[in-house]
Amino acid sequence: MFIEEVAEIYSGKDIYERERTIGNTPYITATANNNGIGYFVGNENKTMESECISVNRNGSVGCAFYHCYEALYGNDTRKLKPFIKNKYTALFITHAITSQKDKYGYGYKMGTGRLKRQKIMLPVSDGEVNYKYMENFIKNIEQKQIKNILKYLDEYIYNV
Repeated sequence: MFIEEVAEIYSGKDIYERERTIGNTPYITATANNNGIGYFVGNENKTMESECISVNRNGSVGCAFYHCYEALYGNDTRKLKPFIKNKYTALFITHAITSQKDKYGYGYKMGTGRLKRQKIMLPVSDGEVNYKYMENFIKNIEQKQIKNILKYLDEYIYNV
C-alpha cells in the first residue's frame, strides 16, 4: 500500500528563530525526540492542524509521529492527513512509516515525492485497507500497557 493511498501529504512551513514568538503551540521539527516537537510558539500559519502525522524529511529522516493536538509543521517535516480520522489507525500508520526509515538518510531524503510512493505494510481485507483491524490491534496494545501500569502501581502502593 502506498502512503498516498491512506493520507494526503503536505509540506511544512518554516518559522525561523527570529520570527518565533513564545507561546503554547507545538512546532514540529525534524527531531526524533519529544514526539517531534522542537519548540512551543505563539505563531500561526497555514500548517496548523490536529489529528495529523508528521514525517521527518531531514534531520532524523523517516521518524514519524502522531499529533492529536493542534500543531505547526516545519519545512523539514511533511504533514500527513489520514483519510480516516482515528487515533488508533493513525498510530498504526505512524509505526508502519517509521519502520521504513532505515532506507533514508541525509543523501536520500524522504521528500514529498518519495513519501507518496513509499510502500508500507498495512492489513488488507478483500483488497481494501482493514482499518478496524488496525484500530483493534493498537487498542489491544494500549490495554496491555494500562494493565501493566495498574499492576505496577498496585504493587508499589502495597509495598509502601
